[in-house]
Amino acid sequence: MQTELYSSTALLDSREMLFVGFENDFNANISNFPYHEEQYHFEHINQTAQAVQWLEQCIHQANYQPPFAVFFELGWLKLHGFDLPKKLSEHPHLRHVPMIVLANRHETLPKKTLLENGLDDCYTAPVNWEKLESRLEFLNRYKTQLLGFGTKLDLINERVQIPVYKRFFDVAAALVGILLTAPLWLLVALAIKIESRGPVFYFSRRVGTCYKVFDFIKFRSMHCNAENQLDEYRHLNNYEQSSVFLKLHSDPRVTRVGRFLRRYSIDELPQLFNVIRGDMSLVGNRPLPLYEAEQLTTDQWCARFLAPAGLTGLWQVAKSKRTDISSDERIMLDVEYAGMFSIQKDMGIIFNTFRALKQQENV
Repeated sequence: MQTELYSSTALLDSREMLFVGFENDFNANISNFPYHEEQYHFEHINQTAQAVQWLEQCIHQANYQPPFAVFFELGWLKLHGFDLPKKLSEHPHLRHVPMIVLANRHETLPKKTLLENGLDDCYTAPVNWEKLESRLEFLNRYKTQLLGFGTKLDLINERVQIPVYKRFFDVAAALVGILLTAPLWLLVALAIKIESRGPVFYFSRRVGTCYKVFDFIKFRSMHCNAENQLDEYRHLNNYEQSSVFLKLHSDPRVTRVGRFLRRYSIDELPQLFNVIRGDMSLVGNRPLPLYEAEQLTTDQWCARFLAPAGLTGLWQVAKSKRTDISSDERIMLDVEYAGMFSIQKDMGIIFNTFRALKQQENV
């Protein structure tokens, strides 16, 4: 197998970037690329084993400093298989290096296949360097940390022990919440039935702690059969198009009553029954729809499922302060909570959640 491996070294910041499978003009794949041709060093390698050996030598020469990134050309991967990225993802030192795929505009990006083979992200060329650099800096900062949490299969067999104090507080607060808001439930049910045909409650399958799947309950805020229209409105996604998360801007599937319920998070009240049943906690990481959770199967992201699923969490609090939180930042907030949840942290999150709701009401 012929492997053409090109490396580019930035003289200013000593970043080593490797380009696999591209022609000599590979910089045409990245707009506003800050490095010039005289900074490129080319290597031609015949086999995957030689490529891995060459990368190992780079690490030793740089005092065990791994490359900033390895880029693969999608057509090359399809032609030669995924042997090289697999080898890198299994290597004790090179597995931490971000691996990015670049494709031309006429090629389909099989993101799930790429993730399963150890690649971190994929872009249609030309991609802007500022966007790409931000993504690479994120991966270089967190990938080593995230890979230490284990694999999805490890988590499926894992049992996260919810502290007794947390479970007691969850059940007590959920019961009190249901009793205090019972009259509101009746008014909401009546408003939903008057505006549109269909059930008052909406049930969906969600993935929570350790990939446990359960029935997630909400007041229905959309027209019936809204899920069948998801692909039609996917272009309205608030997150970047490559994100695994989906949240539509001015979602046309939402009813007028639904918009009011969502604005004040009233549609979330039935999840208090999920809390009593033990599916969720008051504070934790938001349980994900199946189609989102299926894309978070790589080792680096599965750590967010080591925390209790929750009604509110670090992401919701951060979102009330910033509206431009990326999908990467959202996952990192989930991973952060998984590693440090406590009663003090939970109480702070609850306080900030109520404060955010109050600020939203005054707008």
